[in-house]
Formats: sequence, structure tokens, C-alpha cells
Amino acid sequence: MTWRCSRSRHARRQQGFSLLEVIAAILLLAVTFTALMKVAGSAISLTQNAAEHSEAAMWARGKLDSAFVGESVKLGSSSGQFNAKFRWQLDVTPWDQVGAAPPGARLHLYQLDLDVMWGPPGHPRSAHFRTLRLSGLDLAAGSNPLQPAL
Repeated sequence: MTWRCSRSRHARRQQGFSLLEVIAAILLLAVTFTALMKVAGSAISLTQNAAEHSEAAMWARGKLDSAFVGESVKLGSSSGQFNAKFRWQLDVTPWDQVGAAPPGARLHLYQLDLDVMWGPPGHPRSAHFRTLRLSGLDLAAGSNPLQPAL
């Protein structure tokens, strides 16, 4: 009989969770869910940022690859827009390094600095690209400057 009595008391204590345990479990679940949503939001933001930088790099590559092809190099700054979202500014300067080209050389190196900008004017985003372009008077005329003149 004693055994039966202690068993029924033990069964009554194990019937369910207390209200405090349920509230603690829900609070823990809410905190965990909030943290996971912040991580997911950050991942989406980083993915969008990477996609915008990749698109800017594609626009820049196209602009730098086609700059002054079939025309002579023009020193100075120019700017424009690729589309409604992306705009650009190109600065062309002679690239002078000590001993790079002897005086009277027919070929010259030019540095092309391209800034690709996007986003709202109050918080613009940008990416900077730089390359060198070989050019000379003979290149613009269409002859091969490495071939000796006859």
C-alpha cells in the first residue's frame, strides 16, 4: 500500500510543465529566432552588396577594355552613365615612371582611373579600377609601331 501511495504522488508531480517553464521555453525560442533572422538579413545584405560590386566590375571591365580602341587617347576626365543605376568617371593621365620610356619614344603608357558609382546621392557606393593603356601616334593611325618603317 505504501508503494501505491508514493507512486500516485510521483505521478501527480510529473503530469506536465509549469507555466514558468513554458514561458521560459517560449522566451528562449523567441531570442533564438530573432538572432537567426538577424543573421539571415545580414546574409541577404552581403549577397546584394556582392552582386552590386560584381555588376560594377563588369561595367568597368567593358569600359576599360573599349576605352580608346580605334581612337587616340584623350587626356583628362570624362564621365557618363552606364544605365539608370550605375555612373562612371574616367581620368586619363600619362604614366611616367623614371626610365620607363626614352625621350622621343613612339609609344607611351597612360594610366586610366575609372570610378563606378551607384546608390543614392546621400550615401553613394563606389568601386575604383585602374589600368595602363599603351598608345602612340602610330597606333591611332593603324600601323604597327614595332615594325620598322621602310
